[in-house]
Amino acid sequence: MRRLGKVLQVTKGGSLIVQTDKSPPIGAKVVDKKALFIGKIQDVFGPVKQPYVAIRYKSSVEAKKLLGQMVYLYQK
Repeated sequence: MRRLGKVLQVTKGGSLIVQTDKSPPIGAKVVDKKALFIGKIQDVFGPVKQPYVAIRYKSSVEAKKLLGQMVYLYQK
């Protein structure tokens, strides 16, 4: 697992917004600190040095509980 960043916001459109220090690939899987699957990266936007990432989370995830929590990229 590679640290992605802290969840800053939950959008009305069903995405989690995270600021990160490296631009991850779109479609990459994202997990929480317990290595439970949260969702996939949908979009990368903002400044190149510290981009923001939009994560489309799955419907069973309680998104508001993830606010302020660290999320990670899943790597095999």
